[in-house]
Amino acid sequence: MRVAHVITRLILGGAQENTLHTVDDQHHLHGDEVCLITGPGLGPEGSLEGKAKQRSLDVRLIPEMRRSLHPIRDWKAYRHLVKILREYQPDIVHTHSSKAGILGRRAAWKLGIPAVHTIHGAAFHYGQRAIAYYAYLAAEKLAARWCQHFISVCDAMTQQYVDAGIAPREKFTTIYSGMDVDAYLSPSVPADEMRQRLGLHPDDIVVGKVARLFHLKGHEYLIESAPEVVRRNPNVRFLLVGDGILRQQFQQRIDQLGLTPHFVFAGLVAPEEVRNYLHAMDIVVHSSAWEGLARVLPQGLLAGKPVISFAIDGAPEVCIDGETGLLVPPRSVEGLSQAIIQLAESPQLRTQYGDAGRRECVERFRHQFMTERIRSVYENVLQGGTR
Repeated sequence: MRVAHVITRLILGGAQENTLHTVDDQHHLHGDEVCLITGPGLGPEGSLEGKAKQRSLDVRLIPEMRRSLHPIRDWKAYRHLVKILREYQPDIVHTHSSKAGILGRRAAWKLGIPAVHTIHGAAFHYGQRAIAYYAYLAAEKLAARWCQHFISVCDAMTQQYVDAGIAPREKFTTIYSGMDVDAYLSPSVPADEMRQRLGLHPDDIVVGKVARLFHLKGHEYLIESAPEVVRRNPNVRFLLVGDGILRQQFQQRIDQLGLTPHFVFAGLVAPEEVRNYLHAMDIVVHSSAWEGLARVLPQGLLAGKPVISFAIDGAPEVCIDGETGLLVPPRSVEGLSQAIIQLAESPQLRTQYGDAGRRECVERFRHQFMTERIRSVYENVLQGGTR
């Protein structure tokens, strides 16, 4: 099978890691001919391009394909994409992310190539300006005509797209975002040693968040919850893993609150090192305002840590309230602080939720299982089916 994947950027992020695992498995495990077409990994979030090269994957760069809307540049990116696909002649095109998803599906349709699109997170979502929200909604409705099937990373994404009238339910299949499950079960660096490297003490209760320091990732809610958490439990420390354009802004706010000693900024971390930071945590928090299904939730649970999340999108499918963690009303600072306090005060509950979460996630999130299911979708599409 010859497959072309199209994604806007190959930065350090969940959708990108998902896509890279898929491409790698298809090439190395299934013997498919695969190319990955992407725009440049600009910005402070880091890049996965080096890892792709280490794995000898065929990566094609389109310099004009950027995250922001720019009609002239987007038209050039589209023409470049059509040229690559015409030359490569894939059996199927698999698109990822909003910009690449629209351009890639249109290019595939123009060339008469079947297309599949993965919804890692809705293109139209909370936090967008009205004009962008409705523009992406209209674009998704149009682009749905140019592809044969959708893959959703969680049931919630399917429901949102069906409710929005993008496509009928039979055009969707949920396939959870795969990862190297075994790597997350145990760290390569002992947790005690990792905490020591980070300046954390054995009696600290470490509340961690893994995400780019970027808009809609929800760091501000965690920061604003910190004063009440620290007042109730001075041993709590917050570990932020990731970097981005909002770092200075967050550090200034933390300083205003007088909580600088309670926060550790780890900066950019290679994907294979994330497990060591998770094992150094006692509680994993996901406070994004919008996300499909954050990979850090199953990753944290695989590390045996309880999770706290806003009840958004696919989070409730993994953070099962009272079983694997605690769900909080979206964007509720008070709810977030109370959930952190509850778990910080109960080592027994932390262990109970973490153990239950590991059992729930250990098979469901293997990348090999994900790739096998994705290839099954391809085969059905190529045979003329909708599933």
